[in-house]
Amino acid sequence: MQMGVDAKRRTALGKGIESLLGPRPQAAEATSKPLEIALDRIERNPNQTRTRFDEAKLGELAASIRATGVVQPVVVRELPGGRFQLIMGERRWRASEAAGKTTIPAIVRQVSDEQAMEMTIVENLQRADLNAMEQARAFERLGREFKMTQEQIATRTGKDRASVGNFIRLLKLPESIQQLVEAGELSYGHARTLLGLASPEQMAAAARKVTAQAMSVRQTETYVQGLMNPEGAKRAGKVNLAAAADPNVREAQDRLQRRLGLRVRIEDRKGKGRVIIEYSGVEDFDAILSALGKDA
Repeated sequence: MQMGVDAKRRTALGKGIESLLGPRPQAAEATSKPLEIALDRIERNPNQTRTRFDEAKLGELAASIRATGVVQPVVVRELPGGRFQLIMGERRWRASEAAGKTTIPAIVRQVSDEQAMEMTIVENLQRADLNAMEQARAFERLGREFKMTQEQIATRTGKDRASVGNFIRLLKLPESIQQLVEAGELSYGHARTLLGLASPEQMAAAARKVTAQAMSVRQTETYVQGLMNPEGAKRAGKVNLAAAADPNVREAQDRLQRRLGLRVRIEDRKGKGRVIIEYSGVEDFDAILSALGKDA
């Protein structure tokens, strides 16, 4: 199963990079070979999306490189003065330094500043271990720097349009909550739920309680819903209990919430009822229309 997931990720990445530079000629591909470049001639990419590196995993990679060398070359571009800038492969570059290596195999690409920046961002968005805030900032930067719509970002990165919008919305969170997400104390699901509150002060206070009580995402959803609509929560109490008791209804409700990134409530009575989707702005409403289809 893991092999299938990795293959799919590599395919999506390949399409993303090819869309930036166009198909590469077969002849050039066949003769392109990695060069051994001194590590001290390679500079870190200032457009790197990743801000945190797992030191334990970096140490494991360094041990592997020390024993068997770098299996996959990094990608760089040439700078004036005989220097190079990383485009892809910062973990391998860092681990090679830690392993005591003096050179690293690298493929040199001739790309512009804009292409290098976009390639770096797109490549990092394909990584499974990028945290939610790193992804949010990467998506936002693609939109800001390259004037891409969320639809274009989704196409370029192989992501779902609704997911792109949901991640970008995380940037509305107070800095204190963003830091909790980056530190792994709050999950993407927790953060997205807290966005339903009206003010940064409410969000921050709720986040403190959620972390203090180690609430699950589902418990956080219930807690936030009560803060947003205490009277409505009381009136809907019996209906919600009935819905929660029906695993099929609960599963459908959870799937809709994950899909839209918004609070969804299904009130079901023996197969009849209503679906309530709560939104707090035009962007949320557009996300609903997008999920329903372009003609909605």
